[in-house]
Amino acid sequence: MTKNNNMICDSETGVCGVSGEEELEVIDLNKPQKTIDLYYVTDPICSHCWALEPVLRRFEEQYGDYFNFHTVMGGLLEKWGDEPVDPANGISGPADVAGHWREVGEQTRMPIDGSLMYDNPVQSSYPPSRVFKVIQNENKALANIFLRRAREAVFAFNQNISEGTVLIEIVNKLGLDGEKIVKEAELPSGQQSLNEDFGLAASLSATGFPTIIMVNEENKGVKIVGGRPLEYYISGLKQVLNIEELQPKQQPALSGLLEKEKLLFSKEIEVMYDVEKKDIHAFVEKELP
Repeated sequence: MTKNNNMICDSETGVCGVSGEEELEVIDLNKPQKTIDLYYVTDPICSHCWALEPVLRRFEEQYGDYFNFHTVMGGLLEKWGDEPVDPANGISGPADVAGHWREVGEQTRMPIDGSLMYDNPVQSSYPPSRVFKVIQNENKALANIFLRRAREAVFAFNQNISEGTVLIEIVNKLGLDGEKIVKEAELPSGQQSLNEDFGLAASLSATGFPTIIMVNEENKGVKIVGGRPLEYYISGLKQVLNIEELQPKQQPALSGLLEKEKLLFSKEIEVMYDVEKKDIHAFVEKELP
């Protein structure tokens, strides 16, 4: 279409230019002003963070207009050593993680294989965390996509995301230069950037993952530790905003969500659209061509 078409005036509609609009349309330009900062303290190999994804996605899709979302790396596993890394949960070494992950997967129905922790265990969560920080410094949205792909790789597809080759492949598939970014993440500046996140997590008093902290302009807020149902986060947001009612956006169409996310598991669709497990196949068939 050339710009000259804007000069065409229609005597019937009374419009100059291309209209394509209804004669009378109600619009609302009063989007809520984002006065809340939401900090999500997490880690690429945190199984309960993986289990939280269905709820967190819906919360962000429907209530994201109320807050600025910040993903913060918490540093779950620097390396395996002689001391137990998580004695409270009986985790002394990688083999103990496999059983724990399986349990989380069975309870939450977010798929976790976990068998790599027996034969090719993740040695540290720092390598994928550093790659996340390198990408985040350039593009926050793409960094969050990387985090999702890294979690899919380790939990659902049993890939060792502490290995450079695996990380390079994930980053390449984002359309970035995987080798360059992984090399950059291994420089001292990569760890320095990660340390800044650790400092932020400490200042937020976040010691377990996932932790979500919502803070208002007066630096007052709420902290929600662990994976919780959607109602917890909605209630927390109301408290921080000091209002009784929120205006959630309509959930996106499944076709649009799938186009954006590329991969969704049954539990994620169930939570997003309030669908029972037994009805999921019928729902998907109805929603997708």
